[in-house]
Amino acid sequence: MKKIIWIIPVVFLAAMACAAYISSPGEGYGVGSGGSYIGGPQEFGAELDINYCYDYLSPFGSWINLDPYGYVWTPRHMGYRWRPYGDGHWVWTDYGWTWISDFEWGWMPFHYGRWGWDDDCGWFWTPGTVWGPAWVTWRYSDLYMGWAPIPPGIEFRAGMDFASLSLQIPGNFWIFIGGSHFLDRDIHPYVLPYERNSMIVGYTTGRNNFSFRGGRFVNEGIDVQTIRRITRRDVLTYKLADINRPGEGRIAGNQVQLYRPNFRSDPQARPKNFLNRDQARQELAPAKVFEPSRQAPAVTPESAVKKRQAEERALLENSQAQDRQNMQRSRDQAGKQAQSSAEKAKVQQDYNKRLVEVQKQHQAEKQQLNDRHKKDTEQVRQSKQQPPPPPPKKKR
Repeated sequence: MKKIIWIIPVVFLAAMACAAYISSPGEGYGVGSGGSYIGGPQEFGAELDINYCYDYLSPFGSWINLDPYGYVWTPRHMGYRWRPYGDGHWVWTDYGWTWISDFEWGWMPFHYGRWGWDDDCGWFWTPGTVWGPAWVTWRYSDLYMGWAPIPPGIEFRAGMDFASLSLQIPGNFWIFIGGSHFLDRDIHPYVLPYERNSMIVGYTTGRNNFSFRGGRFVNEGIDVQTIRRITRRDVLTYKLADINRPGEGRIAGNQVQLYRPNFRSDPQARPKNFLNRDQARQELAPAKVFEPSRQAPAVTPESAVKKRQAEERALLENSQAQDRQNMQRSRDQAGKQAQSSAEKAKVQQDYNKRLVEVQKQHQAEKQQLNDRHKKDTEQVRQSKQQPPPPPPKKKR
């Protein structure tokens, strides 16, 4: 009886402490170099230590000690010129545009943290503790849809003035596709070569619509009405639902089911095995161009790269042809609206001048693509002759 009397106040105090923790408005989750968030804790279900990131992702890639970001992760077996947010598809949910990755590990690096680029290591991910539907920024036009990973170090917090947020996005971060394919279940075949990015950025308008709703990050980006108009398709609305184990996101009825645990930050956390920059340069530099999947059919690196390069050339040429066709439509429309022969002549004159400029830019893009393809082909050839890389450095 005495034991029961003693236990009751202890249980009561523990329950009060737990309630105070959950309701505390000042409790937050730090993200480190991956970005940060100030606000209440998210209530997605499971709560994990950030060390889980290091352990979970290790079989799928390499951890690197990369100054000034600390420990970052880069995936393995991604194929020719892989880039984040390029293999999967977009769905509209109660959190805005939500990325559904094709990879079983995609629930983590595309919804927490940030992606960056390093010339030695290629694309890398910095861990973060705040879930988001997709950490990307947006651009669009009547012809193109584009998005880019938000780089490391960009801070997001509830109540901030997002209209004043300045995002400096490197040119190679952008993924552009023909706008009509935005709602496709597999956008990878339509991702345009890097060489088109500079010109398409000039054609497109930036559009961001970030917010926090109920303490949770929302990325509504390009409005649904615009997507409907450009794709000529209906936009279905899904509700996000939690699942209790990691893996690929899935659609079930009107739900998008994702694993969304809470993460606790830990400044002392670190991966069990990692590479330094020199090791990463030797081991990962060839993979920036091509690294075959373990599950892929037996193909030579040269044939796989050659096939992808042919696809890139076709994408570039088709996209350039669309540019010219769009210019012709604009000229024809302006010509119909012209009130005099002089105005019509001016329309044609402006078109001819612009066409010469565009053709020069298109030729430059083709040359840049050819130069990159030659360089990539040589790098793949040389990578086959390199000795195996040293084993990852073990944590002391």
